[in-house]
Amino acid sequence: MPPAADATSDLVIDRREARVLPGQHGQRLDKVLAALAPEFSRSHVQHLIEGGRACVQGQPVQAPARRVRAGEAIALDLVPTEESRAFRPEPSLLAALAIVHEDEHLLVVDKPAGLVVHPAAGHWSGTLLNALLAHHAGAAALPRAGIVHRLDKDTSGLMLVGKSRRAVDALVRSIAAREVRREYLALAHGHWLRESPCEVERAVGRDPANRLRMAVLRDDQAGAKSARTTVSLQDTNPQASLVSCKLHTGRTHQIRVHMAWLGHPLVGDGLYGGRPLWGMQRQALHAAHLRLKHPVSGAPLAFDCPPPTDFQSATAQAGLHYNLDCRDD
Repeated sequence: MPPAADATSDLVIDRREARVLPGQHGQRLDKVLAALAPEFSRSHVQHLIEGGRACVQGQPVQAPARRVRAGEAIALDLVPTEESRAFRPEPSLLAALAIVHEDEHLLVVDKPAGLVVHPAAGHWSGTLLNALLAHHAGAAALPRAGIVHRLDKDTSGLMLVGKSRRAVDALVRSIAAREVRREYLALAHGHWLRESPCEVERAVGRDPANRLRMAVLRDDQAGAKSARTTVSLQDTNPQASLVSCKLHTGRTHQIRVHMAWLGHPLVGDGLYGGRPLWGMQRQALHAAHLRLKHPVSGAPLAFDCPPPTDFQSATAQAGLHYNLDCRDD
């Protein structure tokens, strides 16, 4: 039988067919069908069965646990995983690709808040990766389309992207060696009473009490990873503080977790104890500065990016002032 056409995705489906062998008698349908498609995970095969992509004796079956009998004709229509289908160009996203710098090997973009960087569950399209695939053909041949580090969906600001394999490899090495200087502006709750700069060296890992968030952990706790942030005060009043945060490591949610641990959760960051104020509905965090050597030529590069309108408006309404040139050089 030729591959079937998938009306929902316009993709060609590969149909696998077989008869149940005597040694497979009594086994679960998903186990037997998974043996027909070893390139797919069993969980994906189960998903296909539940979606009506499997047949036994010519009849649709949606129960992965159904027991098969020797001699039964079984079939499975293979549809690519959502993840594999996510890696496609989306030209409609090019308008969101604010390019700060571009050459043969390197791309620096100003990511807007609300744009997911990489496809994942719940966000299989409409990501920065999809925009990069539409921006230049070479992205398709690069790991993660050249993305070498990430920003949270609701964090705005500067991101590095490699445009060649040589550049991607060099950028990954530089970030791992902490040779790329990344600094962020953050608007936080509360009057600043600590020293400035303030060095925070506290391990970060998955919160044992809430798997949806990260937390400061003891060094000996499972999953704890060393993390260091330098926090420098720019302005403060009884309501809020504006700080510059320099990353020395790149743990998930590192600045958000460290600021909450200091007692200064970010404005708008409900996951870590912040609350919306002054029109700021997202975490008030912006990647403002990048310092690095060009991944191929070695030339020194410096990029500065003012925060977007919502951040600037919230800062002004809070009665605080920022200086984009106030950074550790």
